[in-house]
Amino acid sequence: MRLTLLLVAASASLAASRVCKPHRTTTSLATVHQTSSAEAVPQSSSTETPLETPVVSSVYTPVVSLTTSSVPSSAATFVATPIRSSTVSQAVSEVASEVASEAATSVASEAATSVVSEVATSSASKAASSVVVSEVATSAASQAASSVATVASSAISSAASSAASSAATEVASGSFLFTGVSESGAEFGTGNIPGTEGTDYTFPNTSAIDILFDAGMNSFRVPFLMERMIPTEMTGTLDSDYFSGIETVVTHITGKGAYAILDPHNYGRYYSNIITDTDAFGSFWATLSAKFADNELVVFDTNNEYHDMENTLVAELNQAAITAIRGAGATSQYIFVEGNSYSGAWTWVSSGNGDALKDLTDPQDKIIYEMHQYLDSDGSGTSETCVSSTIGEERLEAATAWLRENGKTGVLGETGGADNSVCIAAVKGELQYLQDNSDVWAGFLWWAAGPWWADYMFSLEPSTGVAYESYLSVIETFLV
Repeated sequence: MRLTLLLVAASASLAASRVCKPHRTTTSLATVHQTSSAEAVPQSSSTETPLETPVVSSVYTPVVSLTTSSVPSSAATFVATPIRSSTVSQAVSEVASEVASEAATSVASEAATSVVSEVATSSASKAASSVVVSEVATSAASQAASSVATVASSAISSAASSAASSAATEVASGSFLFTGVSESGAEFGTGNIPGTEGTDYTFPNTSAIDILFDAGMNSFRVPFLMERMIPTEMTGTLDSDYFSGIETVVTHITGKGAYAILDPHNYGRYYSNIITDTDAFGSFWATLSAKFADNELVVFDTNNEYHDMENTLVAELNQAAITAIRGAGATSQYIFVEGNSYSGAWTWVSSGNGDALKDLTDPQDKIIYEMHQYLDSDGSGTSETCVSSTIGEERLEAATAWLRENGKTGVLGETGGADNSVCIAAVKGELQYLQDNSDVWAGFLWWAAGPWWADYMFSLEPSTGVAYESYLSVIETFLV
């Protein structure tokens, strides 16, 4: 989120006070950069100068429900339930075992033929493009054939194979791995570093997180400032108090079985200066990631919205973070990488992000490309006026093509819309487009929730947030 001209108008008397994390600000402490940003003033006793902001089939297995009545009951139930296995082999085993069990008790050839006809017909086109289908179907057919009576083995094997194929096809499309919201607060108060908790910044409200989790969200992005986490220099040590506050929130989130996404909300800056020392940046990430090396539900977001930098430098910083995180022993977690130009989806290709970042490497193959997208005229998220009811999907088309052509997986790490009919329709279209292209999009995160947003137009904080009543029901339609 960028600092906007709104901040220029702020009086000198407010300079020492706290402002919310504006949507697209430039730096932690920085000068005004006239580009996009979504901002709001947090509710508190003071105000701040804000800081701007391939299908991986082996790990990402979304589902939608089958409705055909001829699918055996347990197989249909299984298809309608998200498979949360971390590998394809686990998914294969789960689906195959379920289908085999049903097959063992359903030997009627007529029923089997019905399953084959309806399920195979409706899923054939998807099955042709799913890597998972072949493995699941083969395993399921084998298990089913060996567990049923000889007199019906042929019919049952056929039914099991078809049902498993359909299940795997549905698992491969239609839902998401990450759905949730950014939980702001710890990145506030950029005009006062390190600042004071409760005055300059705060930590997310865990009871509010619980409400959103119960609504179906499974991912919570936790913005923080690098200068507070490791003060003075990136090669230093963690500030125990600030780290403890973040750790408490992360532990609460992951304890519920949800993803906690650690987001240094620094725009590629440290103490307002563009980060150019890739070794020091790697050291920062090695120190922090080592603390969560055993928690596979923690996600590392290398940095929020790099901007006005060389694309090659952004690529080098992302690679340095990936290498350092894996070297620190954090080998099971996803890593979100962001691009230059505020990581905008609509400019992902034209800005050169695609070319610069496509060759990033991870020995664990768990890179997710994080992009942000807002729906006003300049894509900043600062206006209540969305361009049109279809702008959401339109601004994702080029990035979607890039992801598919390059065998990458993306996540929409920030999006939002104001409370009006055009924006609501645009957000619905945007999320539907993501779901329709879930072979390359792993999900989305709303910007934002958090206890200090006051009357910020995008606030999803339960239950007082301006967008909470109008958008939660929209978002719930697309939750995992």
